[in-house]
Amino acid sequence: MQPTPSWLDEFPQRLSELDAAHLRRTRRVVAPQLDAEGHFSGGARLVVDGVAMLAFCSNDYLGLAQHPALIAAACEGARAFGVGATGSPLVSGHSTANAALEQELAAFVGLPRALYFYAGFATNIGIIPALVGPDDAIFSDRLNHACLVDGARLSGAKVHRFPHADLAALERQLQASSAARKLVLSDAVFSMDGDCANMPALLALCERFDALLLLDDAHGFGVLGPQGRGALAQAGLTGTHASRRILYMATLGKAAGVAGAFVAGDDTLVEWLLQKTRSYTFATAAPALLANALRASLHAMEHEQWRRTHLQALIAQLRSGLGAALAGHHWRLADSHTPIQPLIIGRNDEALAVADALRMQGLWVSAIRPPTVPVGTARLRIALSAAHSEADVAVLVAALGALAQGI
Repeated sequence: MQPTPSWLDEFPQRLSELDAAHLRRTRRVVAPQLDAEGHFSGGARLVVDGVAMLAFCSNDYLGLAQHPALIAAACEGARAFGVGATGSPLVSGHSTANAALEQELAAFVGLPRALYFYAGFATNIGIIPALVGPDDAIFSDRLNHACLVDGARLSGAKVHRFPHADLAALERQLQASSAARKLVLSDAVFSMDGDCANMPALLALCERFDALLLLDDAHGFGVLGPQGRGALAQAGLTGTHASRRILYMATLGKAAGVAGAFVAGDDTLVEWLLQKTRSYTFATAAPALLANALRASLHAMEHEQWRRTHLQALIAQLRSGLGAALAGHHWRLADSHTPIQPLIIGRNDEALAVADALRMQGLWVSAIRPPTVPVGTARLRIALSAAHSEADVAVLVAALGALAQGI
């Protein structure tokens, strides 16, 4: 007797379909490179699947993940608090280190109050349903990060997606909506394109149509604005210019070099999120040792301006070098002046082939394909860091230039 067919039997074929479309993802096993004395050789150099690589795919934009002061602060936090938070922030997990971090984060970004979460994805998928529900309306940039997209879906609100950065389309959608509660969602720096939202214009529309603006600054915090205080500070929308219509979210595992995320804004709004965000209430708090390391990270971001200065010089070097090396080629460098420098290739198989060719030369650059980016825009997502040197960038530019000549 033949076994009854099961939908579980479909997965081998479905995986084969991913392979045929060049869409299966592969994890790499990574470790830091160590010098002859056993010390970190620099955040841009990694051992990937056992092979030494120069990496251009990390979000450690300021090179802080291996900063001695952060490591020392984490060790001090572990000695003082142990390694686990042991409970939800609303039960027993809100340590003195976490409380101090929230106060320092709020002061750093120039907003009244901050709430510290254990992860960025958990922040957005939790706070959006806490703000709006089935009778409400969400207006979301089409290129927003997946956590904003999923948070909008989980809320049950009516979701209106507007073309990327199309403020006229957003205005029409807001004007046509009869919802009593309106929430506008946007990345501040878009993670796959590296361009920035027009935050003053978004806020003006929210003021006009009685909407709340949630900005995700995962890729701007630490990099943009005075002393790395983020895209909102760069736009001049903090301090006395801050609006109760802005909620500012940023992650702490990218430029800050550690882990977690926070949301900041009006005291009453943040208090509401503390009360109603399920991914905050029902999750174990981030360990105090991480909060301790993040406090050291804020100090480094504020006082080590050379990291941002060096990073900006590397961005200019890469753009100038690739602009010359790829002149007339169908590969296209996106218009970005952030550490995210996407090289648009086009086809999935070609993007993978270029990434593989670079890896054979000891250069690790991620190939990004649909559904992360639109069909036909597969790309190399070049991520620069203050841990890179000018010589590192020159090596990448030369390698890409040579590959362009051969393809």
